[in-house]
Amino acid sequence: MGHPAEHHAAEKTRTHSLFALALGSVGVVYGDIGTSPLYAFREALKPIANDGVTHVEIIGLISLMIWTLTVIVTIKYVLFLLRADNDGEGGTLSLLALLTKASKSQRAMLMLLGLIGAALFLGDAMITPALSVLSAVEGLKLVTPALDSAVLPISVVILVALFAIQSKGTGAVAKFFGPITAVWFIVMGAAGVMHIADDYSILLAFNPWYAIEFMLREGFAGIIVLGAVFLTVTGAEALYADLGHFGRRPIQWAWFLLVFPALTLNYLGQGAFVLKHPEAMSDPFYLMFPEWALLPVVILATAATIIASQAVITGAFSLVRQAIHLGYLPRMQILFTSETNTGQIFLPGVNTLLLIGVIALVLGFESSEALATAYGISVTGAMVVTTLMAFEFVRLKWKWPQTVAIATLAPLLALEIVFLGANLLKIHDGGWVPVMMAIAFTIIMLTWKRGTAILFEKTRRIDVPLATFVPMVEKKSDHAPVSVPGVAIFLTSDPETAPAALLHNIKHNHVLHEKNVVLTIRTVNKPRVSLDQRYHVEKISERFTLVELRFGFMQSHNVSQALAYLRKTGFKFDIMSTSFYLGRRKLVPDAASGMPMWQDRLFIAMANTATDPSDYFHLPTNRVVELGSHVII
Repeated sequence: MGHPAEHHAAEKTRTHSLFALALGSVGVVYGDIGTSPLYAFREALKPIANDGVTHVEIIGLISLMIWTLTVIVTIKYVLFLLRADNDGEGGTLSLLALLTKASKSQRAMLMLLGLIGAALFLGDAMITPALSVLSAVEGLKLVTPALDSAVLPISVVILVALFAIQSKGTGAVAKFFGPITAVWFIVMGAAGVMHIADDYSILLAFNPWYAIEFMLREGFAGIIVLGAVFLTVTGAEALYADLGHFGRRPIQWAWFLLVFPALTLNYLGQGAFVLKHPEAMSDPFYLMFPEWALLPVVILATAATIIASQAVITGAFSLVRQAIHLGYLPRMQILFTSETNTGQIFLPGVNTLLLIGVIALVLGFESSEALATAYGISVTGAMVVTTLMAFEFVRLKWKWPQTVAIATLAPLLALEIVFLGANLLKIHDGGWVPVMMAIAFTIIMLTWKRGTAILFEKTRRIDVPLATFVPMVEKKSDHAPVSVPGVAIFLTSDPETAPAALLHNIKHNHVLHEKNVVLTIRTVNKPRVSLDQRYHVEKISERFTLVELRFGFMQSHNVSQALAYLRKTGFKFDIMSTSFYLGRRKLVPDAASGMPMWQDRLFIAMANTATDPSDYFHLPTNRVVELGSHVII
């Protein structure tokens, strides 16, 4: 038995750690959903504002918002989906990696679903910064109408600065994310509390019947309103994707103790305020504040939206890294901005693409009101995909009977499909933008997966089995290659065949090293692989050894570091007298190869932009030799 004081100290440390993680999650996980009150109620009022909004309609609308938050965020994400993890990691691709490992029959369908979900998330990562920053800066128009023309330039400057600092890493800034966003939620909640007294009948919104009655009474206009109501839950997907960064309990605590109460109070306050002041419908959020508080609130809102945008950008970086490691995208440069936290990464190519997309959206739509119509489709689409994948998860991993899985998830799926339908009605108003983005990203990922499979099959046909090659090359004869000192490491994706670089080296240089290592790098379908499971070493002969390095899809593929550790385990070689041989292929398109010509060209263009393997795998640059060949694909 430990001493009571030790138990107390350990408990205190655990509580402090939980509090710190919960506070951190407020900034990163809930930043996006925390900016929704800026525009959600305002946009939901518009479809019914033409004939004048009645008292019962406003109560019904606020009831819809509160119950949407309750069912979709609280029940689906916070209480249910946060438990559906892949070794502690959440998000669409984590779920996909887990399910494709467990399900043989549904693999193709699950892959398509996962890629669509990931593509929708990437579209969301472009629209969120544009919409959030624009809606915050638009508050300046209420401070003084003279600043109306400055909204667009200020928004663009903020967004350019946000993307410019990504390469510095978010670690230092992240310390302020949680506290600033926590202050933002407290201010929102307080503003709501101040105005609930404007009309206490708004508290009737807690009764779900008012939400149901609103939908039954409004008919088609109610469906249009639903599209805007869904803006209250934007950011819920990020909550699931960031599970690995904070863990389940801190995210749940932050939601129940701060985020959910603050959002609920704010929406109730906005509803009561509009009941008393119908003229405030044009911008109920900002008009709730007294004139003296307006500028500080606009500044705080802008800070909160920058943090929300940062969370989505970080999420996009993590998602793309997972996609690369799982074989859905070509290798890209991944820079680590923190020595201690491997989750803090920077992808220059993705950063540039997001910046171009975000600025194009801001300049194309010009206002948060116009952008809000484009927003809901990517979010609802991603949520429908997650629910469909969750159905497979509970059957395969939790062993739920099919009837129980259907009974639990069908009502949720039906609700989300209704929301998706409501958002699809806005497709001509800008909703086509996320749809086109999602289609483009899905085609890119499918093309890469299919192209690499075809390339593997083509090269396999002409490859020599390693088991045949080794005895043949080691046989003493007049034509045997010259033996040279040192170690040669040949990187290959297929350990059963002789690497192309090894064949070319013997064919053109007529030499064979004293020690030859055939090295395969595998990314497994789980986030992390421990050091004791990292290596598999198999000696084929005196001169040939097979080495397999295994990494999780959330880990850096640092081969030099892994090989240095391998030396400690007794595998003897000197890195400075070791040469790394890489095969470089020049791809030539061929319409008869299995993919249409346009897809061949897309695959080749992607392959040409891929990061050099020596950089990607952190190989010592002065020890790398590349040997090329032509492959028709």
